[in-house]
Amino acid sequence: MMPNLQARGLTKRYGGAAALDGLDMTVPRGAIYGLVGRNGAGKTTLIRLICGLQSPTAGEYSICGISCRDGKISGARRRMGAVVETPSVYLDMSGEDNLKQQYRILGLPDFTGIPELLDLVGLGDTGRKKVRDFSLGMKQRLGIAVALCGDPDLLVLDEPINGLDPQGIVEIRELLLGLNRERGITVLVSSHILDELSRLATHYGFIDRGRMVRELSAGELEAAARKRVRLTVSDTAALAAVLEGMGTEYKVVSENEADVYAKINVTELALALNERGCQILSAQERDESLESFFMGLVGGERDA
Repeated sequence: MMPNLQARGLTKRYGGAAALDGLDMTVPRGAIYGLVGRNGAGKTTLIRLICGLQSPTAGEYSICGISCRDGKISGARRRMGAVVETPSVYLDMSGEDNLKQQYRILGLPDFTGIPELLDLVGLGDTGRKKVRDFSLGMKQRLGIAVALCGDPDLLVLDEPINGLDPQGIVEIRELLLGLNRERGITVLVSSHILDELSRLATHYGFIDRGRMVRELSAGELEAAARKRVRLTVSDTAALAAVLEGMGTEYKVVSENEADVYAKINVTELALALNERGCQILSAQERDESLESFFMGLVGGERDA
């Protein structure tokens, strides 16, 4: 099945600096694709290229099989909706009038789909209320509604939950899941809130310094993410010495806690620690988080 979005060797340079450096990416049809990367990794530049707001220096991308080098790319881009950085809405107009304006821009024949679209994003009861009086979450949902005008196959969102309160985050999450499951819309979503992204994504792309470090499905991520045992002990120095003697990988995370990345015989470990005057206070199995998996890929020495 042809992917909704694909990039090969995509490069964008500003002077001597490369914001994107030969990036490859494949967004499968029907996926919720989470784009993961630090600030400055190239996420927004990638999205701006895909949306036609900038042109690549080298390489290419394709939307629904149409290359950006093809004259038909404008038509293919009409099958895509996007919210880049902040929603593009008119503050002195109502939500309904904002959608009417977008319908006119797209050349749609009538406004019959607008009430359903407002209901879909939870804004059906806003009436003539001006957008300037909307909450941040309402503005974000309206921005998504504008992006959905024209019934796109692909929805591209840049940090859609940035600045939202917990209720707003839940509303955006449920909206995106519904659009994907019920309407079959492919979603490319960039977010630095990785815990929330893990509740959404079916596929991931990990980007760093303008390059795609790794792409994998949620199932592949679950298989690749290492399980660990979080130990709370009375003496982490003694624990470290025992684990090193056993050849076991570990990481000290606090004064009294360490993560052990292996199956351990708790009885054997407890006896070895007891000889050093150290006690195990608790042991808990944990799965590796999306954040820790990402940091393991790209390293944690730079600012996120």
